[in-house]
Amino acid sequence: MDHAISPFMMHLIDSARHYINDMPKGDLTWLMIGLIGQTLFMMRFIVQWIHSERHQKSLIPVSFWYFSLIGGLTVLAYGFHKAEPVIILGQLPGTIVYARNLVLINRSKKIHD
Repeated sequence: MDHAISPFMMHLIDSARHYINDMPKGDLTWLMIGLIGQTLFMMRFIVQWIHSERHQKSLIPVSFWYFSLIGGLTVLAYGFHKAEPVIILGQLPGTIVYARNLVLINRSKKIHD
């Protein structure tokens, strides 16, 4: 089975190398922006998981909403640049919800301070 994985991985690496080498510089920049945004968006789940494990119950820390908003906006910018309606429609409503949650959290902190 290991023998089947190695050629497959080599094929993926070779395909990625050709994809990137054939890409115009501006598109490479936007690809990096999109990947960074997706990584930030993914990090929200890691942060939430670690926070919940520390408290031994399911909790959503404020940083979850910041990662959601920043990652979502970055992926949304990538979607607009690529004119990808699936990405735009997938991220746009979420960014509104993330921003609203941060407003509610900040408002609640001001009331309790």
